[in-house]
Amino acid sequence: MLWKGDFVPTVAAIIAAAGVGTRMGTADAKQFLPLRGRPMLVHTLDAFERCSAVDEVCLVVREQEIARVRRLVAHHGLRKVTRVVPGGEVRQDSVYNGLLALEGAEIVIVHDGVRPLVTPEAVAATVQAAVEAGAAILATKVTDTIKAADDGVVMQTVDRATLWAAQTPQAFRYALLRTAHERARDAGVVGTDDATLVERLGQPVRIVPGPPENLKIATPADLELAEAILSRRRAAESTMSW
Repeated sequence: MLWKGDFVPTVAAIIAAAGVGTRMGTADAKQFLPLRGRPMLVHTLDAFERCSAVDEVCLVVREQEIARVRRLVAHHGLRKVTRVVPGGEVRQDSVYNGLLALEGAEIVIVHDGVRPLVTPEAVAATVQAAVEAGAAILATKVTDTIKAADDGVVMQTVDRATLWAAQTPQAFRYALLRTAHERARDAGVVGTDDATLVERLGQPVRIVPGPPENLKIATPADLELAEAILSRRRAAESTMSW
């Protein structure tokens, strides 16, 4: 990681993994489902473990899964996971709980536990952009034609030229994200992502172009696609090793 200027920040990641994932239709929460022989969550954490820009990881899970997750972290040697804290009623509450546990960080990066295809390079690029701009998100350019509809009827076709699909990771200066969360809590606002809360403060959020394959796993079809993508990556790595 090459920081610009003399500022070398302390970087901590919040991995939000307190969801249940009812669309997956499985008894176990989707973050624990196997993906190429390892729990999905382990793939996610491994990307942060291998990213030199990240100093520590705070994992947010359901309270009843804390002991299970600590065993998982120890078994897979995930040394950057320094804290495991209970989640809240909704994702926004879970991220805030993670923020409270990371008061010493200067940059905080938030990522969904069920985006296991994220790469260390994408994490590092998002952190670098946040160091420079204060706030940054990984996102992909929208390529489909987008329709605005009401009650199943198209009202208009939206110009896609300026549209981006937000992903995680999303990275921010710690004080900025903490303020954004606390003001949202005071106002009773629930955002669809952390950047939404930061935008309410008038803070510009920089976009880091990301790969479409950085999937958020929500359905069995997503899981099958993730298996295929990881198989392709492993095959490419094997070829390069020769």
